[in-house]
Amino acid sequence: MIPYGRQDISEQDIQAVVDVLRSNTLTQGPAVTHFERAMAAYCGASHALAVCNATAALHLACLALGLGKGDILWTASNTFAASSNCALYCGAAIDFVDIDPRTYNMSVAALEHKLQVAERDGCLPKILIPVHFTGQSCQMREIKALADRYGFKIIEDASHAIGGKYRGEPVGNCRYSDISVFSFHPVKIITTGEGGLLLTNDAELSSRLDLLRSHGIERDPSRFVGDDHSPWMLEMQMLGYNYRMTDMQAALGTSQLRRLDGFVASRHALVARYNTGLAGLPLTLPWQDADCFSAFHLYMVRLDLTCIRRTRREVFDGLRQAGIYAHVHYNPVHLHPYYREMGFKPGDFPETEQYHREAITLPMYSSLSINDQDHVISTLKKLVL
Repeated sequence: MIPYGRQDISEQDIQAVVDVLRSNTLTQGPAVTHFERAMAAYCGASHALAVCNATAALHLACLALGLGKGDILWTASNTFAASSNCALYCGAAIDFVDIDPRTYNMSVAALEHKLQVAERDGCLPKILIPVHFTGQSCQMREIKALADRYGFKIIEDASHAIGGKYRGEPVGNCRYSDISVFSFHPVKIITTGEGGLLLTNDAELSSRLDLLRSHGIERDPSRFVGDDHSPWMLEMQMLGYNYRMTDMQAALGTSQLRRLDGFVASRHALVARYNTGLAGLPLTLPWQDADCFSAFHLYMVRLDLTCIRRTRREVFDGLRQAGIYAHVHYNPVHLHPYYREMGFKPGDFPETEQYHREAITLPMYSSLSINDQDHVISTLKKLVL
């Protein structure tokens, strides 16, 4: 079976983890700090904090920005549920913004209209989470301009986009946001097994995130609130969580980071082959914004169901029967049963729903062989012609 995504682990990656296993610190040791510094340097951000997964990173980002009961968070519905669940963890309300029909990212036009209505009705969001779907950045300059006008904070969900660029600069540098978040799940571009990362240029936010990820406990006596500076003292200053990353994960991440640019280059080569091999078919291929250099975490096509004599399900099943583990990203969050119970319903976000009816994810990972990719292309051709 050809999967839609797969990690690429080298002997150097394995040795990096083994070296930690043979050391004295498996967690809360120097490997995490080294990984954080390497990631901050790569992205051009001032501070990086590694955590156990990107869901935890989103939760901490919301907490650090003060999201709570009575507040509202907006994100796209074309995403994994974690992008919106993080608001609910904080007791806040959630709403969505429809997508652009070409990029499948949050539509700036839809966002601006929704903000105008929300300002009139007195229900502006406290936080916006634009999602860099498939690895292509949202239009962050325009979104930041709206944030400055309407007063909301921005968390970039860049889980798909490590190694990508926006306006010539690395995604994750937080030029247009308060916090950026990456994921290192095994199907992502680089992996730590499970893992996530927060980046920010705000030193105060970084300190708050650092406390929140480890039980809210301060270990530095110079930052204690109380008078007891005993050498054994650890001071809990807020209610935090155990969201730490281990040194084993961090060592793998640092090793993988050294190959990140090569991984992204391989993905671009595969995209070029897909674009050539699938040209002229009743499909919509990925569109790239001139301001963006996508990391291409995913390769999505949309079926022109007015021309294809099969349903999307029949095409999907045909790929699976041919040994190709196609997928669909994502089921719109607002149509999950849990969210329907909140009052969301079909028709609320028409561009998102239309995209979902037509989308199929094809295999995309740096080690995808030419033979396997040709098998995907030839199989899909037979199914749609």
